[in-house]
Amino acid sequence: QVHLVETGGGSVETGGSLRLSCVASGNIGSGVCMAWFRQAPGKEREGVAAMDADGSWSYADSMKARFTISRDNAKNTAYLQMTNLEPEDTAMYYCAADSTVPLCTLISVDFAYWGQGTQVSVSS
Repeated sequence: QVHLVETGGGSVETGGSLRLSCVASGNIGSGVCMAWFRQAPGKEREGVAAMDADGSWSYADSMKARFTISRDNAKNTAYLQMTNLEPEDTAMYYCAADSTVPLCTLISVDFAYWGQGTQVSVSS
């Protein structure tokens, strides 16, 4: 079993920044793909960014310029640095992980393990 815990969410004004963290514990296996997704009220979940254990990454086009994913494999931790936040970024942000995905991309159905989410709210 794998346990994911996200932290770092909060409330900021437009143009602000936040850094989310996701710590993975349990039997995560080697070569785990870790990713961030988000879901706003009334909207479908969407992928934000993903990063494989070898450092290869994938971003949603609309967020690539403002968001940066990174990870510390020794700490089983993934990060999402978000800058120049906009009200449209308001959502629950979820961490996902899986070591068996065919490719480390933003296809949510591929991920077996999910965190409980951390709320990001951006005011205008």
